[in-house]
Amino acid sequence: MRYVYPAIFTQEKNGYSVIFPDLEGCYTCGDDLKDAIYMAEDVLAFTLFDYEKAGRSVPAPGELSSIKTLENQFVNYIACDTIEYQRRHNNKAVKKTLSIPEWLNEIATARGINFSQVLQDALKSQLGL
Repeated sequence: MRYVYPAIFTQEKNGYSVIFPDLEGCYTCGDDLKDAIYMAEDVLAFTLFDYEKAGRSVPAPGELSSIKTLENQFVNYIACDTIEYQRRHNNKAVKKTLSIPEWLNEIATARGINFSQVLQDALKSQLGL
């Protein structure tokens, strides 16, 4: 899932703090602007992935123009992809039991096929990932 949310960047003495006004508890900081943007993408993906995993409804993003800022602040959209985030951070293996014909198992085993890899590749292809 891909999302785009407005974030408020506040210039601090040592870098930037970032908050997402539409998402409770979604905030971060960075040593400089580049780091703050990177961290904002990460915390946004983490927060929205947590919403998805918990089955919570994801709030709609607000409009950039409706956000008021102070002198040391600016607003920018931050984008994230929760599927990509999950790929990078949730690689815990899950055991699955499945059935295939015995003859197919024998041929695949004889040829040294990695069943787990074949299943992963097939699922990714089927899901368009």
